Amino acid sequence: MKGRDAKPHVGIFGRRNNGKSSMINCLAGQEVAIVSEESGTTTDPVKKSMEITHIGPVVIIDTAGTDDSGEVGKKRVDKTREVIRHIDLGILVLAGNWFDHEEESIISQFEKWEVPYLVIHNKSDLDPLNDRFKKHVLEATGKQVLEFSALHPHNREALIGQIQSAIPESAYLSKSLVGDIISQGDLVLLITPIDDEAPEGRLILPQVQVIRDILDNDAVALVAKEREIDTLLKRLSPQPALVITDSQVFKKADASVPDEIPLTSFSTVLARYKGDFENYLKGTPHLSRLNNGDKILILESCTHQVSCDDIGRIKIPRWLSGFSGMQLDYEVVSGLGKVPGEITDYSMVIQCGGCMITRKQLINRLKPAVEAGIPVTNYGMAIAYMHGIYERAVAPFVKLEKDSTSYL
Repeated sequence: MKGRDAKPHVGIFGRRNNGKSSMINCLAGQEVAIVSEESGTTTDPVKKSMEITHIGPVVIIDTAGTDDSGEVGKKRVDKTREVIRHIDLGILVLAGNWFDHEEESIISQFEKWEVPYLVIHNKSDLDPLNDRFKKHVLEATGKQVLEFSALHPHNREALIGQIQSAIPESAYLSKSLVGDIISQGDLVLLITPIDDEAPEGRLILPQVQVIRDILDNDAVALVAKEREIDTLLKRLSPQPALVITDSQVFKKADASVPDEIPLTSFSTVLARYKGDFENYLKGTPHLSRLNNGDKILILESCTHQVSCDDIGRIKIPRWLSGFSGMQLDYEVVSGLGKVPGEITDYSMVIQCGGCMITRKQLINRLKPAVEAGIPVTNYGMAIAYMHGIYERAVAPFVKLEKDSTSYL
């Protein structure tokens, strides 16, 4: 499953034939998932976008049965479990008053990845929820079971209400990218190079997001290419309250933008907005402590055609090898693909800005490394550090203690 949609993700889990696909159709109010009496109809995770009142657009994910069998079935179950890392809310679908190790295993994954979840007893028109079973599930999970029938959904609004209550607000309420460091009427200069990696006829998503955020905060966005900056800054009055640059031209921007004007990068802004910023601050200085033979994991959150100037696959490895003076090995993983080997095989993890995925997906993408004590950073902060302008890049957001890797 590729993380190409930044809407909140809700995953539906349960045994084969428990009515997961029927429940999705019920929620969507239309036939969006294939329903059959035959077990194992859903073979791979299937995503469907829909609207939920008071939340907005969400992505519902239908998954294969957790009790699938055989060699192929095991692969389907593995894919189902992989989905849990990338969702904002889980819905465990029971049926037939049945709950044992299969359900306990899914719940343990919810808890491992800190995913809030609901427990629904479906097909209650065929086998009503009994009090003894309800008490058993409450004792096992701490959750009240909602009795439901996808075919006769008289309490559909109750289910939607539980989803509204359970999904974290952080999954759908966007905080401001730069609203707390600019004021109404401020001029914010954006440096956006147009090179081989720039999409034809449009800006990249982080640039568009920042422009919108500036406008939402009643400030003024001015966009220019890097070669225009020197002339532009001489003509501007008043000077910009903030300059945000593409990471690839950070060194040029640092030389051109006067020290008294705050300067950061789009990637650093995104790192603070949806990344693991605290651990990035701790991890970035470890770029100076790499040794020969260290393996570096580079995580891209989207898939794209690779060019000769690719930032993650070409430029960062070239810059890092030159900066460290070491012979390093690099592994690049795109989308939300599985990381080869064990996370402890790597000495450093460098994550992209994550503009194409949710915060939950990004945080859980990095969680194994953080828990294993592997330093993590992101593209923009790593580039700034390697070019000697890291302190300036993070200064708009944190107070950096001199000669220290701790922050106030």
